[in-house]
Amino acid sequence: MTSLSAFLAPIALLLPGSGPVANVESTAGLAPQETSAGEARQMSRKGWMMREAMEQIAVNRQIRIERRITIRISPAAPAAARGLMADLPRETIPTNLVERKFGKCVPVGAIAGVQPGQDNRLMLYLRDQRIISASLEKACSARDFYSGFYVEKNADGMLCTGRDKLHSRTGANCEVDRMRQLVAR
Repeated sequence: MTSLSAFLAPIALLLPGSGPVANVESTAGLAPQETSAGEARQMSRKGWMMREAMEQIAVNRQIRIERRITIRISPAAPAAARGLMADLPRETIPTNLVERKFGKCVPVGAIAGVQPGQDNRLMLYLRDQRIISASLEKACSARDFYSGFYVEKNADGMLCTGRDKLHSRTGANCEVDRMRQLVAR
């Protein structure tokens, strides 16, 4: 097939009257004929398969633009973790940390780093020198988050319990069950 015929073949399929031709030899076949509604339907059904397939394709004229922002929280550097404890007086180094109630949300921009804790807890180090313990679902392990986590940005810019899922770089997806603030006793 030449390139010109390859170009014109699909256009020829779209032209009206591309159905089968009956009795080309007689001149009566070229004259307009009256057809009943049943015959017209029958002839319209006998079209080319390509033409029928093209007629059945639904045309959608909508465009959906989705904007998705993912935030990465890296593990806290050991120096940064030591820096958080450096502000405490040297002679009274707290040996015990106590959990206190904390709200259900924390601003994502306030998180400076993360470290896995015991069992299913992550330690979130905030920029204002606070430490938050975030408990994950029972089926999740904090060890999966050794290299930090990803979280999708919400309209309010907060990381909330019961709403947001943390995505580890190893493939784990866990929801935060509760948050507690760790305070020196």
